[in-house]
Amino acid sequence: MIKVVVIDCAQGPQEAIAKLFLNRHDMQVVSTAQSCDEAVELIRRLRPTIAVVCHQPPMLDALDATQQIMQLCPLPIIILTARGSPGEVASTFDAVAAGALAVMPRPPRESGPGQNSAAKEFLQTVRVMSEVRVVRRWPKKHLEQVRPPHNPVSHSPGQLNMVAIGASTGGPLALAAILAGLPKDFAAPVMVVQHMAAGFIRGFVDWLAPSSALPVHIATHHERMSPGHVYMAPDGVHMEAARGNRIALVPGSPEHGVQPSVTSLFRSVAQLYGPEAAAVLLTGMGRDGAAELLLLRDRGAMTFAQDKASSVVHGMPGEAIKLGAAAHILTPQAIALALTKRSVAQREGLNHD
Repeated sequence: MIKVVVIDCAQGPQEAIAKLFLNRHDMQVVSTAQSCDEAVELIRRLRPTIAVVCHQPPMLDALDATQQIMQLCPLPIIILTARGSPGEVASTFDAVAAGALAVMPRPPRESGPGQNSAAKEFLQTVRVMSEVRVVRRWPKKHLEQVRPPHNPVSHSPGQLNMVAIGASTGGPLALAAILAGLPKDFAAPVMVVQHMAAGFIRGFVDWLAPSSALPVHIATHHERMSPGHVYMAPDGVHMEAARGNRIALVPGSPEHGVQPSVTSLFRSVAQLYGPEAAAVLLTGMGRDGAAELLLLRDRGAMTFAQDKASSVVHGMPGEAIKLGAAAHILTPQAIALALTKRSVAQREGLNHD
């Protein structure tokens, strides 16, 4: 049985969240709390499996709650927040850096198809996150320096003209670790699909930008990409590489249940760039992008999957590894180092010509 404690400063929203767990054979709310101090006491006494923290500053701040829980009685934490201002959303990712596993929109209180879909996604996330026994995080100091891999990575002598990265659950910190390790003169543009709830991507980019030497943008349709810039897929459309080093934002149907999908991005990069590309599949649920990482490897691209030890959820990279799609299985920091070495070798080669 998954035992849940709900932490919210208001009783009404507490009850609405607790209601979602009614009649669930595998989950139950064992208690609710309205403050961090009360939550810590309850967690120590009841030993729940997971905590759900409702971000509602200034009364209840997700970062403060996460820091207290992780210091005094650590367990998996999910942050719920309203789709508010980008600044408020960005602040919830500080809680992820402090040890929370996921940030999600608060499920709507009104009944209807939207509420049912949001509730289903929330409950599934609780199930998956409850199985994470060790909360993994990259403290800020680790985002500012890259650790070398245990085993040297062989590097292709060819041009590197594109890097494509896909991530889902646990991806924000892994992605931050990679971008923090890339130099400002990095040789290629970087396209990123990060599975995220609608309305959160602007805040995520604002949170990510200070830790990256590369400018981070939300991609726009037909935009021409520049080396050393990061392009993040926006909500609700697939992001693909297009001819002329441009971005195509494509409507259409979800793939693997998500839109934007890593599958769509990787497939387009394989078709256009082949051996001139590098592709990275990071932590996340499901198998989005796994088969397409194999397609990239078959076409000569440099392919990476995040290792299990550093992944919050090893679904996506694990599926790619099973297929033999990843030439290199590394931590995010080691992936950054391998990409940097490839970029440096390319620039040195150009300077010697």
